[in-house]
Amino acid sequence: MLQDPKLTDQSCNASLRAIDDALYVIGGKWKLRIIAALSDGKTRFNELQRKVSGISARVLSAELKELELNGFIKKHVSSQTPAIAEYELTQYSLTLDTLLHALSDWGAQHLHKIRGKEAEPEKVAADQPKK
Repeated sequence: MLQDPKLTDQSCNASLRAIDDALYVIGGKWKLRIIAALSDGKTRFNELQRKVSGISARVLSAELKELELNGFIKKHVSSQTPAIAEYELTQYSLTLDTLLHALSDWGAQHLHKIRGKEAEPEKVAADQPKK
């Protein structure tokens, strides 16, 4: 897509709009991490908060509402007292599977590239004789 010679201005603009729409729905720091954390099945709120390290209860609650609104998760509330809320992925969230794997692969590749660059100056400094 990035170097497609057949890409016209019109199709490029359509691609940009689609990317904007996707990022609006799943963008941000937390949404994809929450979806990945829910891949093990139904999860209670506090357990989910522990899985997604660094997220506050307030932010998690807001993100869960947005994910539910967009059809990626379903909230189940038990009828017992006290009520227990559990969250699980919907069938629609499975459409993100390829994207999540691609992001994971790219993230690992990027980390390797960055660490490789960071390691080179350290290696050079370690190889130099001390004065």
